[in-house]
Amino acid sequence: MNFCIGDVVKMKKKHPCGSDEWEIWRVGMDFGIKCLGCGRKVMIPRPKFEKSAKKIVSRKQTGDLEKPPDK
Repeated sequence: MNFCIGDVVKMKKKHPCGSDEWEIWRVGMDFGIKCLGCGRKVMIPRPKFEKSAKKIVSRKQTGDLEKPPDK
């Protein structure tokens, strides 16, 4: 799966607050994710994130950013 900043993913395990949906705020060797239930931010290694991500719930719209405006 390809993950992008702003995507919301559903994880296999729930956070202690009860939410299992997270927003990605950093992509690289480590993933930065933010809990949508309580707002807690955590960094986890890429292999662990890719193993525990169940599915992408929603994707950030990037259509405007891909094409430069015509002048």
